[in-house]
Amino acid sequence: QVQLVESGGGLVQPGGSLRLSCAASGRLFNRYVMGWYRQAPGKQRELVATITSGGSTNYADFVKGRFTISRDNAKKTVALQMNSLNPEDAAVYYCNLRAIVGESWGQGTQVTVSS
Repeated sequence: QVQLVESGGGLVQPGGSLRLSCAASGRLFNRYVMGWYRQAPGKQRELVATITSGGSTNYADFVKGRFTISRDNAKKTVALQMNSLNPEDAAVYYCNLRAIVGESWGQGTQVTVSS
């Protein structure tokens, strides 16, 4: 079983930056996809970005050019650097890990964008 723990959320002003981190523990296989999803109040959870074990990335159109996902396979961590944040980015951000045997979710970290 895999456990994911997120950190780095908080309050930021419009135009500001935040960096989210997620650490995985437990039994991990060599190949798995890690990613970030978000869910705003009254909306469905949506994909933000994913990254494979080999480093291939995929971004939602609404974050391209603003957010950067990265991972450290040795440390079993994934990070999301978020720049140029706007109020529409406010949500609970969830770390996700998908492997051939299933997927795991973190508990979520709140990101608030407000002046």
